[in-house]
Amino acid sequence: MGCRRAIDKWAATSRGNGWRMDSADRTAQVIRTIVGQLQPGFAVRLWSGERIEPADGGTDGPTLVINDSGIVGRVLRRPTFRTLIELWVSKAVDIENGSLFDIVERRKRGGQLKAKLRGLPRWKLLREASALFFSSGRSQGVGDLASRVASGSDKEAITHHYDISNEFYQLFLDKRMLYSCGYFTDFANDIDKAQLDKLDHICRKLRLKPGETMLDIGSGWGALLIHAVKHYGVTGTGVSLSEAQTALARERIRSEGLEDRISIEVKPYTELNGRSFDKISSIGMFEHVGFAHHDEYFNAVHRLLKPGGIYLHHAITRRMKRDMRTFHRKGPGYRAMIKYIFPGAELDAIGLTANNLESHGFEVHDIENLREHYARTCRLWAERLQARFDEAIAEVGEAKARLWLLYLAGCSLGFDGGSIMIYQTVATRRAKGPSGLPPTRADLYR
Repeated sequence: MGCRRAIDKWAATSRGNGWRMDSADRTAQVIRTIVGQLQPGFAVRLWSGERIEPADGGTDGPTLVINDSGIVGRVLRRPTFRTLIELWVSKAVDIENGSLFDIVERRKRGGQLKAKLRGLPRWKLLREASALFFSSGRSQGVGDLASRVASGSDKEAITHHYDISNEFYQLFLDKRMLYSCGYFTDFANDIDKAQLDKLDHICRKLRLKPGETMLDIGSGWGALLIHAVKHYGVTGTGVSLSEAQTALARERIRSEGLEDRISIEVKPYTELNGRSFDKISSIGMFEHVGFAHHDEYFNAVHRLLKPGGIYLHHAITRRMKRDMRTFHRKGPGYRAMIKYIFPGAELDAIGLTANNLESHGFEVHDIENLREHYARTCRLWAERLQARFDEAIAEVGEAKARLWLLYLAGCSLGFDGGSIMIYQTVATRRAKGPSGLPPTRADLYR
C-alpha cells in the first residue's frame, strides 16, 4: 500500500507540473533516442508526421509507422508480447511501403542488435520514460479463447481456428486449399506446385496401392483424400471437427464424382469404433491433441491401423530442451500463438514423437525435417494474404486480418530461425519379420 501511495503522489505531482501536455513530445524524444542508437535500417514515421530516416539515407525502403503517441506508456505499463501484438492489431504500429519480412531483413542488415542495445543511454531514457508511465494510449483486445478450452482438439477450439470462413482461407491458400506445409522440390516453385508435390510425397510415403483403405485424421478441405483416391486408387475416409471445412470438402468430393469412394465424418477419431484401415495419415492435426491426450491418440491410431499398415505423422514441433520441465515452459511467442490462434494447442518434440510411437506398438522407419519448407510456405501465405488484404478485412474485419498477417509472418520467421520445427514420420505397426517396406527409399524421389 505504501508503494501505491508513493506512486499516486508522484503522479499527482507530475500532473501538476504539466507532464500530460508534453507526453507526446517526450515519447517522440524516447523514440528518436532509441532509433538513433539502434539504426534499424528502415525509416520510422511518427504520429505527428515527423520522419526519422535510416542512416544510409535510403528513402525507398519500408517505413515503420507509429500512430499512437501513448505507445511508450503502454509498453512500460505492460511490457509483454501481448502488448506488442495489440499494438499491431490496433494499428498503433503499422508498416508502409513494405512488409514485416522487409522490416526484419533491414534490421538484420544493421548488425548485432544486442550490442546496440547495450549502448542505449539507459538513464536518459529512464528519465524521459518515467513521466510517460501513466500516459494514455488506445488499446484493442484480440480475443482469448485459451482460458476456456481444455484441449486444442476440443470442438470449440477447432471451430475458433478453422471455421473463420472458407472464403478467408481461400485468399491465401493454394487452389486445393491445403493448410499445411508444402513440399518444395525447388524453393522457386509457387504454392500450388509445392502443395501438389506434397500430396504426391505423402502418398508415396504411405505406399498407397489400388483397393486399399485410407484414413485421414483431420481431413480439412479434403484435398489429400481426393488426390489419393484419384491417383492411387484407394478408398478414403476422413474425420474432422470442423463443420465449415467438411461442408466444402463434401462439395469438392461431389464435384469430382467420388462420393462412392470418399466419406468424411464430423466426429472425433476416437469414435471410429470397430473399423480398421490399411494406411493412416495425420497432417497438421496432432498439434491440437495436447500432451494429456497423447496416449489416447497413439492407442487409437494403433487400434485403427491394420497389421502391416503404414502411418504417416506430419506435425509441428519445438526443439527439445535439457529436461522436460524446461521444455514445457512456454516462451512469449508460443504463449501468444496459443492465446490468439491455436487455443489449447501444444507442440511436441521429435524425440518425444518417436518415443510415443515406439511405446505404443509402432516401428519408426523415416523421419524427414521440413522446417525450411514450412518457412517458405508460411511466407508465401503471408504475401498472398497481404496482396488481398482489403478482401481479408471485408471478410473477417481489420483486427483479425492483421492478427493473421502477423501470425503467418511470425511462423515463417520462426521456422526460418529454427525456433519451431516440422517433421514427417513414417511408422508401421510393429511386427516380427519383414516390415513390407522397400529396401531403399528411391521410390520416394522418382
